[in-house]
Amino acid sequence: MDKLEIQKFLGGESLTVSEAMQRIDRNATGILFLTDEKGILLGCITDGDVRRYLLSGGKMEDRAIDAANKSPRYAKTIDEAKHLYHKKNYIVIPIVDESGVVINLYTGELGEQVKKQRKSLYVPVVINAGGKGTRLDPFTRVLPKPLIPVGELPIIELIMREYQSYSCNDFHIIVNYKKDLMKAYFADNERHYNITWYDEEKPLGTGGGLSLLRGKFDNTFFFANCDALLTANYESMLDFHRESGNTITMICAYKNINIPYGVVEMGVNGAIENMKEKPLVSFLTNTGIYIVEPEVIDYINDGESIGFPDVVTRAKESGKKVAIFPVSENDWMDMGQISELEKMRIKLYGE
Repeated sequence: MDKLEIQKFLGGESLTVSEAMQRIDRNATGILFLTDEKGILLGCITDGDVRRYLLSGGKMEDRAIDAANKSPRYAKTIDEAKHLYHKKNYIVIPIVDESGVVINLYTGELGEQVKKQRKSLYVPVVINAGGKGTRLDPFTRVLPKPLIPVGELPIIELIMREYQSYSCNDFHIIVNYKKDLMKAYFADNERHYNITWYDEEKPLGTGGGLSLLRGKFDNTFFFANCDALLTANYESMLDFHRESGNTITMICAYKNINIPYGVVEMGVNGAIENMKEKPLVSFLTNTGIYIVEPEVIDYINDGESIGFPDVVTRAKESGKKVAIFPVSENDWMDMGQISELEKMRIKLYGE
């Protein structure tokens, strides 16, 4: 691997957690190796390390080294790296010299990396597909939002196939706007999907349609809006939900935005409290994807129009445990706006 390629996998010890996440997203392997100013290996950080650190109370502006594994596996020869890579199924093996300086990386032979088999979860999936999709006007004057194509397939089918990769084949779809087109598309679809349809007689918001499924479930289910595709590890999300004893787990993505201006904080009488040049702002945003226990439906009245975040608030105020499972912004694709459609297509299919 040449030096330029190696640099994609390396970061300095001064990096913040937020900056490390961005570097991990860019190299698309899920890992970053941290080195000191001499290039000596100090640790490695993965998206899983970041998530555990944040869930334990860490902050995005903290040093990445504080969230890192400070005893990473490494090799001193390419043969040793190959042995480790195949024995333990590592993503990347750093190769270091006698001083501990990273001199190369082994990522497997070309074409040999095989996608890991995903665990079968067998969890039902509820998709809220009843909205008008006003942000995608004028496309939604012709098609319902779930049927707007992203490349070769409509967004709802991309979402369903992602769940099917975890053997989640039981779909419950809430429809309203242009529902006959929705049903006709799947009736003619050459790939069979196990779908139960639920018709809203009036718009019930992002949460109210769940009242139509009262009594349908006696165990955990996924609940998703039809404009977001998540490529994170669903098994990890479900494990977190169950191990934490959550009633609702909200899947949230970290967004990192560089403000293109100098930001000034003002104090009393116009005094300058602080100045930052083009700061990086990090925050959590709701992906519209949840893991839900069936008792949550009891917090929704029949025929009530309500957003699901308000349902989350009701459950929380009633003493139920609700929590966030953070994922990388690279794992979340939102096609709720026209400007995002092409970005989503390129990410899924390439240029």
